Amino acid sequence: MLNIALPKGRLGEKVYAMLKNAGYFCEELVKDSRKLIFTDEKNGVNYFWVKPSDVSIYVEYGAADIGVAGKDILLESNADVYELLDLKIGKCRMAVAAKTDYREDMSRPLKVATKFVNIAKNFYAEKNREIDIIKLSGSIELAPILGLSDVIVDIVETGTTLKENNLHVIEEILPISARLIANKAHYKFNKAEIDAMLEKLQKEIVND
Repeated sequence: MLNIALPKGRLGEKVYAMLKNAGYFCEELVKDSRKLIFTDEKNGVNYFWVKPSDVSIYVEYGAADIGVAGKDILLESNADVYELLDLKIGKCRMAVAAKTDYREDMSRPLKVATKFVNIAKNFYAEKNREIDIIKLSGSIELAPILGLSDVIVDIVETGTTLKENNLHVIEEILPISARLIANKAHYKFNKAEIDAMLEKLQKEIVND
């Protein structure tokens, strides 16, 4: 049996829709249930829903053979996994944003509020810019508004939230999308099954 970690929420639902269209239908999964593990006997697959930020952990440590995680999570966690396929869903971007009237003061370290600490550090290290990281878990947009930080590093989808709070993107760091990942050791042992699924999923990807 292949063990697949799916991210809870809208992204997970999109992933499952792709799997279903690719021939991996699990009737148990679509029922209203509190179960955590769902089995597709026909295709030899076990599914389980986990918090999106935990998918890479389940895969890296071998509790799951494969899973789906955002590129942001993979970069932030530096997960030691194989990245097999860009599923082209859950698209957004990692960006630096600030107040619309912001002007950078190069004479001091830049105060950066974010929950993506490693991504922010790596981005500014490449620019040789000294920074002070302020780690936050939510409502990152408040930080520059209240003077806690100069800028934020966060995921931007439509930009509506930024605009409504008089913030705007000043730099784009990288595009983000969902990736199919695999445990390195398990991929070698289950290569035929995983590659078969990979081939079917590739046909479901809609390229822009």
